[in-house]
Amino acid sequence: MDCDRRRFIKIGAQAALGVLFPVSAFASIKRSQPLERTLRFYNTHTGESLEACYYSRGHYQVDALEKIDHILRDHYSGRIKPVHRDLLNLLSSISLTIGKRTRFHVISGYRSPKTNAMLCKKSRGVVRHSLHMEGKAIDFRVSGYDTKRLRTTCMKQQAGGVGYYPKSDFVHVDTGRVRYW
Repeated sequence: MDCDRRRFIKIGAQAALGVLFPVSAFASIKRSQPLERTLRFYNTHTGESLEACYYSRGHYQVDALEKIDHILRDHYSGRIKPVHRDLLNLLSSISLTIGKRTRFHVISGYRSPKTNAMLCKKSRGVVRHSLHMEGKAIDFRVSGYDTKRLRTTCMKQQAGGVGYYPKSDFVHVDTGRVRYW
């Protein structure tokens, strides 16, 4: 119990520093990460699942990163772009907050400029210069975890943008500036 309180205070202090010094927010997340980082994904469009240890023994694991890039690819065109490591570390931090076996149900990862333009025409919720096109954003939900609560969990990270889409039942996170919608 005492350890949980210390971790809570540490995360709170990191969040406060993130507000005062947003550039250091990701460095703060990296320091609080375990030595081995594993992420679990389920792509809702392709039906693919992945569990990958993307960081181990002080190094990013190239094979695991390639597998993550593949599962988070543009499902319309099949195009792949490397996912920004800060985004993976943010997801890892969110996963640690929710619980060790967190599985992200991916709605949208990387988007090619062509796909993003097409989605922009279809929906007012898609922006022309989306961070999805840079591999710095993901839309997701976590099965069995209330999406409104998920939004709050993501906002507490103070590490980028958080969008909440209750009608579509998903949350957007990115590694841009801290903002909420």
